[in-house]
Amino acid sequence: MKITLFVAGAIVILGTVILTQTGRVPKISGAPMEGVSEEIPASAEKVLDWSNWQRPEGPVRAGIQAGHWKVQEVPEELQNLRNNTGSTGDGKREVDINLEIANRIADILRAEGVETDVLPTTVPPGYLADVFVSIHADGSEDLSKAGFKFAGPRRDFTGKRDLLTELLVKHYSLQTGLAQDPNVTRNMRGYYSFAWWRYEHAIHPMTPAAIAETGFLSNRGDRKTIVDNPDIPARALADGILEFLKTQKLL
Repeated sequence: MKITLFVAGAIVILGTVILTQTGRVPKISGAPMEGVSEEIPASAEKVLDWSNWQRPEGPVRAGIQAGHWKVQEVPEELQNLRNNTGSTGDGKREVDINLEIANRIADILRAEGVETDVLPTTVPPGYLADVFVSIHADGSEDLSKAGFKFAGPRRDFTGKRDLLTELLVKHYSLQTGLAQDPNVTRNMRGYYSFAWWRYEHAIHPMTPAAIAETGFLSNRGDRKTIVDNPDIPARALADGILEFLKTQKLL
């Protein structure tokens, strides 16, 4: 399979990639598939030089991915995802919570003039936006585990990963009152939608991105926020995204 990137109207072929089974997905955790290799092939780094990259003209755009949504429709390169339907808690499915929050974020951003795509598990090839946030909810057999966490790509060409995650943490912590879980996983940093060097259906290298675990669906306290009051996490995430876009002088 060849990976194709769409770069300002040009197409860059990075070569043939062999996909392998990377690990077992935890039975309960809502985390995405096992993190892909964080090492970008040398051939890709030689071909791609983003130091002089400039944002194309056009409206401000955000991509909000609802984790596990339409997971059965993924292409062959993402076949390992088809059995990962997310966590559950108190009869609630993660995918439904993710989609509810994603849609509410999109409504807030659109009202502020941001063109917003609510994306399923399958990201459009080389997806380019001013910000991309993937929405997930965690889960554990230990029902006492609680809290939210955010992570950006391990390999970040935009230089904006830390700012984006810091702003998301600031607004989410303040508005939800949930604790921050410090246990950011390799799965999060190596999230498949970040892995443009490996998958065709991944974000563009110059799309600032983060993945959000909004709380533990398996925890009663977290569910009171992310399930019973989805407007709260949606507003918090939207405010973090809006502040980020303002720092980029896009709003």
